Amino acid sequence: MASAIDFYFDFSSPYGYLAAEMIEELGQRCGRAINWHPILLGVVFKSTGGQPLTQAPMKGPYSENDFRRSAAFYGIPYKAPSLFPIAGQNPSRAVLWMQKNHPAHAKKFALELYRAFFRGDRDISKLDVVGDIAAGLGYSADEVIAATQTDEIKNQLKGEVEAAIARGVFGSPFFIVDGEPFWGADRLPMLEQWLKRGGWKY
Repeated sequence: MASAIDFYFDFSSPYGYLAAEMIEELGQRCGRAINWHPILLGVVFKSTGGQPLTQAPMKGPYSENDFRRSAAFYGIPYKAPSLFPIAGQNPSRAVLWMQKNHPAHAKKFALELYRAFFRGDRDISKLDVVGDIAAGLGYSADEVIAATQTDEIKNQLKGEVEAAIARGVFGSPFFIVDGEPFWGADRLPMLEQWLKRGGWKY
């Protein structure tokens, strides 16, 4: 069986949101499963010296424009959140809990969280918002909220981020398949060709 595509994303990443809207269909076209890995770019940046694009000199205004332009290019609804960036711990922990306890709905849950933030301007860093979105999928908001505060889930997210850094993940979205890394939603066409052509020498 062909190996899965590992998809690393931060919930405060607009490009991660765009990739989340497209990656499953790419996987279906290429016969690859997708493993979704929530990470925290704030922790990653401490290792790489990076910073949010919107806070970087000159890159900030460009990136804000490019978020809108890229979403329009791909035909994906997008509304710039009024609060940005946000902390991704709570939605990330909730997704890890869902992956463990209700894996069939975990990807849908992650996508609904992304949509709530980048379409609905809802602050998904807040536990009550995370719980409400989980409730919309038929799960107990109280149970999901309580799960995000357990040491088990907190340590699991910490481990996910550490494992991602160890694999060379430095941004969102980031993909690794068959040992080959790709960074950015704009690399999805290249990733697809890489899989269909069996890679190429470079």
